Amino acid sequence: MPSLNVSFTEEELEGVRAAAAAEGKSLKQYLHDLGVREHQRKQFVAGAVTWSERLRAEFDEAFPDELPPAGHAA
Repeated sequence: MPSLNVSFTEEELEGVRAAAAAEGKSLKQYLHDLGVREHQRKQFVAGAVTWSERLRAEFDEAFPDELPPAGHAA
């Protein structure tokens, strides 16, 4: 399985260790999960943007006074 070495300052490592301990995880597991969560977050945001763009015209039509229509500045 691939792995990597990551460098931290003493202060950074202290903070990361504290965060891992707060979640009840080893440092290795915490850093692994952090990377996976960030990847999943980016996928979710990209999907949410696509979904909102697809429904934007419908929203603008249904709620014309809520926000400026798509493509118009505030």
